[in-house]
Amino acid sequence: MKKAATVYGAVLATNLLCVPAYGVSVSPPDWWVNMADSRLQLMIRDKDLGKANVKTSYPGVHVDGVHRPSNADYIFVDLTLSENVKPGVIPFEITKENGGRVSFSYVLHERKKGSAQRQGYSGKDTIYLLTPDRFANGDESNDSLENYTDKLNREEAGGRHGGDIQGIIDHLDYLSDMGFTQIWSMPLLENAMDSYSYHGYAITDYYQIDPRYGSNDLYKTLSERAAEQGIGVIMDMVLNHIGSGHPWTTSPPDKDWIHHDGNFSATTHIRETLHDPHGAEADKLAFSDGWFVPSMPDLNQQNPFLANYLIQNAVWWVEYAGLSGIRVDTYSYSDKDFLSAWTARLMKEYPSLNIVGEEWSVNPVITSYWQSGTLRQDGYESSLPSVMDFPLQHTLVSALKEEESWGSGLKKLYELLAGDFIYGDAGNLVVFADNHDMSRIYTQLDQDMALWKMAMTVVLTTRGIPQVFYGTEILMDNAGTEDHGIIRSDFPGGWPGDESAAFSYESDSARSVEAQQFIRQLLHIRKQYPLLFEGQLTQYVPEDGTYVYFRHNRKTDTQIMVVINKNGKKDVNLQRFSERMAGVKTLQQAGDDEIMAAGNSLSVPEHSATVWILNQ
Repeated sequence: MKKAATVYGAVLATNLLCVPAYGVSVSPPDWWVNMADSRLQLMIRDKDLGKANVKTSYPGVHVDGVHRPSNADYIFVDLTLSENVKPGVIPFEITKENGGRVSFSYVLHERKKGSAQRQGYSGKDTIYLLTPDRFANGDESNDSLENYTDKLNREEAGGRHGGDIQGIIDHLDYLSDMGFTQIWSMPLLENAMDSYSYHGYAITDYYQIDPRYGSNDLYKTLSERAAEQGIGVIMDMVLNHIGSGHPWTTSPPDKDWIHHDGNFSATTHIRETLHDPHGAEADKLAFSDGWFVPSMPDLNQQNPFLANYLIQNAVWWVEYAGLSGIRVDTYSYSDKDFLSAWTARLMKEYPSLNIVGEEWSVNPVITSYWQSGTLRQDGYESSLPSVMDFPLQHTLVSALKEEESWGSGLKKLYELLAGDFIYGDAGNLVVFADNHDMSRIYTQLDQDMALWKMAMTVVLTTRGIPQVFYGTEILMDNAGTEDHGIIRSDFPGGWPGDESAAFSYESDSARSVEAQQFIRQLLHIRKQYPLLFEGQLTQYVPEDGTYVYFRHNRKTDTQIMVVINKNGKKDVNLQRFSERMAGVKTLQQAGDDEIMAAGNSLSVPEHSATVWILNQ
């Protein structure tokens, strides 16, 4: 198995000459001037650093202290960068106890203009979640690499299939034409694992893109090219665990770097223990300190040096790659105090950045706990702007599949949204019909096209920030299996020789083309009326299997009315919605050129989801 690549402290910057630090590994690999936080902590690795001294003579850079953890091959160096420090190359000299000396150079960059003020994704955006190994193969030369055990094997559901960053770049025009404005890719960092490495969640190097996907430079190019098309890039970050191929598993910087002394002890996955006012401390630790699987050692973020490492790594990637946001995997499994510090630091550096945490609970009391602005009985401080809305996903599927009654069906969806007061900001939740860890929505809805259209209409028009899993737009499904490798199948048209060309809106299935155009139409409505999707939601209690709600914003007279009808063709009484319909003169169904005069009723098809543009 390949060891994680060395990250050298010397990194070339434009018009700056650096001398490589041979054998010395430094993290972060470089930094920037004029950050909101003037502190920087370097993790330096080399032989016999235990009692080393560190010096530099760069104006505006001060060495505040040197920390020596239990592993003598590491030291942590605290620096302060003054307000007037200039970009350039910092010379460092390390003197070891045996008299040996090591010199290395460290680059400070100028920040891009407006970096701190970057705008994160918001309600006007639509996120496209993709599995990079399964989306498109743009560079066949990196499919299998000599120093990596897990090589190309498209015949294996859990094998690597060859998709890469270049494949995403090659199809940015498709994503833009569809109407997506953000890309969230499953992790692209190095996963030097013997097998099942394609998913990306077993990281072995926090500062290097896996070369089977491309390079750090190519990732930055993706961000730049996407921005040219009006698309932001969201990075999937993993704070809770690493892959067993990470060098820390054999040589951790400190003795308590990995939970349970580096030995597997499974998590209970009972997240309720963190919030239980009657709960035992042992149960909390069994959840947060346990491992997912033996191949993913669980990190101890209570170690201050590890905590700082992960915080700085997140800042580094946002700054380096020009990210518009972050998605955090298995959010609640990390140490609570660390999560508070991690989110606070990110939001201090980038006040308008958006970060969404994954808390897989269908109980909104549990998910809402982590969002900033939520009232919490224990006084916990969180700066996390957003959480994944698993409660809505679960309720949406149930609401569509259940028979309608006074307490079931669409009423459940209404009731869930009526409880949004529990969130700090329900409008900033990320909503979705499916994702990479569950059956595809077309499968969940028993391949019922009408129900699929209802589900996707709700996701793309309700409050929050919608996320669409790649292939959902062409009805990809996993009928008969829960295998994640099948759920994350190859996107048709992404590989040379593919018979279907979904990127060109061509498919062997007329139904797939219909679905693709249906999603495209909804996305273009979102792009045409962004103010509405940053505005308010007004919903009405479902009646007779019909659920009606409005999106509106006081900044515009235009509104959108959504009608979800699970019954037969019917006339909807518009007088019931006079609160929102007052002054409305015309209605136009999305996708239809005909403009209708507003009347007392509206005819809607059976088993349908229709979107109406209302104008005064």
